Amino acid sequence: MPYDPSAFPPFAVTVDLVVLTVRRHALCALAVRRGEEPYKGMWALPGGFVRANEDLATAAARELAEETGLRAHDQGSRSPGAHLEQLATYGDPDRDPRMRVVSVAHLALAPDLPSPTAGGDARSARWAPVDALLGVGDAEVREGEYKSPLAFDHGDILAAGVERARSKIEYSSLATAFCPPEFTVGELRRVYEAVWGVVLDPRNFHRKVTGTPGFLLPSGGTTTRQGGRPAQLFRAGGATLLNPPMLRPEV
Repeated sequence: MPYDPSAFPPFAVTVDLVVLTVRRHALCALAVRRGEEPYKGMWALPGGFVRANEDLATAAARELAEETGLRAHDQGSRSPGAHLEQLATYGDPDRDPRMRVVSVAHLALAPDLPSPTAGGDARSARWAPVDALLGVGDAEVREGEYKSPLAFDHGDILAAGVERARSKIEYSSLATAFCPPEFTVGELRRVYEAVWGVVLDPRNFHRKVTGTPGFLLPSGGTTTRQGGRPAQLFRAGGATLLNPPMLRPEV
């Protein structure tokens, strides 16, 4: 069959970011209130169109830097950076009323981040509890109380990102991406509790994480930032897979 350009109308590619952090012991996502149509005034995930000279990883890293000031971690570097990975591709023909748009979603994880500054077509930006954005429980986003669904199909993208994070910390060292370079076992436990939405037994958790080879390495220091007696500081070890895994409690 000869090539017919009219049968293949142009379409755009975007990157959408599920940026997760732990703030005030709650798992939060970066949300922006759209300042332009479509979906003007609605909350959405940060993201943008892929430029003609960019690959997907570059576009996602650029959007992450523009929205949060963070740079993605370079696997070949020892310098800290946000964990960034490709999540999924979304290509429903009607997902964007402007034109056919295919979005390649990415998941970004980082320690407690400062208040964001809106950019691009966003009217405002804020960290919001994921339960509020997903309409779970009684959580609310202030500034008019978040009640409407996220713009586009961003609710589905956010749910997929949250589940990826919740499942991946069971069998990998990904939870340390929410922590500063040096952290206590108690701080790591609060990450698990925030991501999973559960309360964990401190002694059992300490035994599991310190008994898993390569998961945590003592840094040689202590801290009293949590109050009370000095607590030992650790850093992430070289293990990427946990054996045995840290299974999520049933709730």
